[in-house]
Amino acid sequence: MRVLVIVPAYNEEESIKKVIDNLIDNYPQYDYVIVNDGSKDKTSNICHENNYQIIDLPVNLGLTGAFQTGMKYAYREGYDCAIQFDADGQHLPEYIGTMVKKMQEGYDMVIGSRFVTQPKPGSLRMLGSRVISWAIKVTTGVKVADPTSGMRLFNRALIKEFAENINYEPEPDTVSFLIKQGVKVAEIQVEMKEREAGESYLNLSKSIVYMTKMFISIIVLQNFRNRRKKGGK
Repeated sequence: MRVLVIVPAYNEEESIKKVIDNLIDNYPQYDYVIVNDGSKDKTSNICHENNYQIIDLPVNLGLTGAFQTGMKYAYREGYDCAIQFDADGQHLPEYIGTMVKKMQEGYDMVIGSRFVTQPKPGSLRMLGSRVISWAIKVTTGVKVADPTSGMRLFNRALIKEFAENINYEPEPDTVSFLIKQGVKVAEIQVEMKEREAGESYLNLSKSIVYMTKMFISIIVLQNFRNRRKKGGK
């Protein structure tokens, strides 16, 4: 299977070279594309100086816009599957092969999960994760142990949908919506590192707002959403 690693990047000058060099040197079987989301630091310069495969967005579109750009590229280039992969060093490429094998069992999406076999910590942030897992379970009947994991592998059909639908955010509520629509989702156990450089935009207050937004969206808003594909409903 042709696999594309999509690496959205915003102000990741301190980590991007290590992440991409690891992919190039140790996992050449996977193609990659960096989507520079209007970074204000040296992220783009570093990528161009090293001749990395990069798409430069002229302005910051946010994760959804950057990820959709990567999915459009994956769809145009005919990839069989594409994986969302962090530029900050948290995601480990050694798990990609296992995720691809899991997808070949008949799944449409495979999530790299921290909590398939490992217990979920009792922190406030993990409390939010538990609430979102509960909301997905109640509304879909499917357990997703790590709904906020950003390490997600998508098959060819989902690449097309994410490429052509502007309202498909790479977030837990979209995962929940797609499960309700019959998309088959699996999780595999992975390890994730701490962010190697920079700071996450999700501080405590933003995390609370984010988790609340996801909960309301999963419980209420997704019930009024229709799955539309280009050229039909």
